[in-house]
Amino acid sequence: MPASGVSAAAIAARLSALGLPTRVEEHRRHSSVEAEVPDGISAESWREVLDVVAEADRFGLLATSLNGRTLWAVVRKTVPTTGDVGGPGHQR
Repeated sequence: MPASGVSAAAIAARLSALGLPTRVEEHRRHSSVEAEVPDGISAESWREVLDVVAEADRFGLLATSLNGRTLWAVVRKTVPTTGDVGGPGHQR
């Protein structure tokens, strides 16, 4: 598992420990974590949740009247700094 997957799994485990159902997905350039946020979560729990997702490269909250609230976090995969990254024209 890439380092991003390990970090995403650690974030998911911590969110699960706080009582949030989570799922982790691997993508080409990042690993993502999504967690369903229940109604009535306390302010203290929100602070703990924000401390956890602050370890990600990006995070946010999607709230809709149909699907409730979904917290998401993204951990980017490390890109090699030399060599042929993504083919011709994509070198760094």
